[in-house]
Amino acid sequence: MILVTMRWASVMAVLYLLRKEQIAADWPAIRPRLCTLLALGALGFTVFSVALYYALIYTTAINASILQGGMPLFVFAASFVLFSSRINLEQAAGFAVSFFGVIIIAARGDLSNLIGLDINIGDALMVAAIIAYGIYTAALRSKPQVHWTSLLFVFCLGATLASLPMLAFEAVQGKTILPDMQGWAAIVYIVILPSLAAQVFYIRAVELIGANRAGLFINLLPAWGALLAVVILGEAFRPYHALALMTILAGVGLAEYGGRKLSRTT
Repeated sequence: MILVTMRWASVMAVLYLLRKEQIAADWPAIRPRLCTLLALGALGFTVFSVALYYALIYTTAINASILQGGMPLFVFAASFVLFSSRINLEQAAGFAVSFFGVIIIAARGDLSNLIGLDINIGDALMVAAIIAYGIYTAALRSKPQVHWTSLLFVFCLGATLASLPMLAFEAVQGKTILPDMQGWAAIVYIVILPSLAAQVFYIRAVELIGANRAGLFINLLPAWGALLAVVILGEAFRPYHALALMTILAGVGLAEYGGRKLSRTT
């Protein structure tokens, strides 16, 4: 929880220091929907991060990375449930195929584990994380039209406020881990690269090549994460990992094909 709290509080502080004039200019548009935006920040940033970090205590980085590959399908499902977004046969089939890949990971390649409810708690937490992020992403369609830095600032504010009670609870339980030099290095890395630089690069990529082409690169996350887990952490890449990875990516590809087909007919 120190990692989660420091991550979003630090990003919030950096954004305010660098773009406080922009945030002030956008505040009149933000204020009427402040509670909703804070809740979205708490869900998409804090709940996702907490579930992810705790999942990695119990499951492998390979499993966590591959399961994140199903995130676009959970965004699609959340959009359908929350906003009754139109779907076609290819999108429905894509979700089913990708979800089967999630089941393969949860069952560790043996469906008897699923039947016997022998499921790794870390994998279950990872699924909860991507469901939370899927709802958050789908709900972004109702965000106010403000500069992205102002929006990210409010999300980080909501994430920080939501993380403080969890940090206090962890401290009361006596499970707080104070960072050593390696821990502080991890915090600095997470704040500067995944939380700030990656957001800026992605937004610029969307401006240069469009959202559809830029979004396809997110599908590299499970493959890249699995590769790093093997190279850096020495984790074992098993046949069921390969099957789950191919199944999830195939489902995402099928759903994206269906989405583009649907957009051409509307």
